[in-house]
Amino acid sequence: MTGDQLPPIKGFIETSLLDWPGQVCAVIFLPYCNLRCPYCHNHRLVLEPDTLETIPLESILDRLSPFKDWVDGLCITGGEPTMHRGLPALLGKIHEAGFKTKIDTNGTQPDILRHLISEQLVDCVAMDVKGPLDDAMYARCAGVYVPVSIIKESIQVLMSAEVPHVFRCTVTPGLLSEEDIRLLAEQLKALRTEAGSADRAAPPLTLQNFNPADPMESDLKKVKPLTNEALLSMQQGVNRILD
Repeated sequence: MTGDQLPPIKGFIETSLLDWPGQVCAVIFLPYCNLRCPYCHNHRLVLEPDTLETIPLESILDRLSPFKDWVDGLCITGGEPTMHRGLPALLGKIHEAGFKTKIDTNGTQPDILRHLISEQLVDCVAMDVKGPLDDAMYARCAGVYVPVSIIKESIQVLMSAEVPHVFRCTVTPGLLSEEDIRLLAEQLKALRTEAGSADRAAPPLTLQNFNPADPMESDLKKVKPLTNEALLSMQQGVNRILD
């Protein structure tokens, strides 16, 4: 795939109030991912994307064009968007159509993330951090080995950038404990200092609850997610660390 060839779009949600906090956005889904998170609920995009219809970008932009005064932007998710060489061209075309752009990423491509930010192709970034920044623990949550050095680099790219960003973590019982989440928050706080961003407001770490409906690893269907109260208590603990 050349850099000018747009990545295939395999899903489209016309409006969402959840995927870009504070904004009304549309959502497009790109296929493929270099991770195999056991709790992933978009695994069809990862494992069998060719079974899904490809949606032309032009038809999406035509559909959204009458709603420019209402839809703020497009969230590009997946899968892992940064795997596609044509991502910059896709973001550029969305900007040309008059919409802001947000990407959801797993942070395994720090150089691409840096390029997108420097070229002002992205207006917001949500980075999923799978767990504490330890190679063994990260591999358990990501389903494959990931050098946490590249994850740390992506975190620091975002912490040093002016683009709005948020870190997210899916809390799956059996994979992550409250102590693990607390450790991750402490590590993010330390990385903020290393990035020379200690004087800035801490980027939030948003905790997401595990959904047992259709995870990549079918055994996880038997796992009960946290109660809302337990997740809220954990989130409050994270917020105190990062304040």
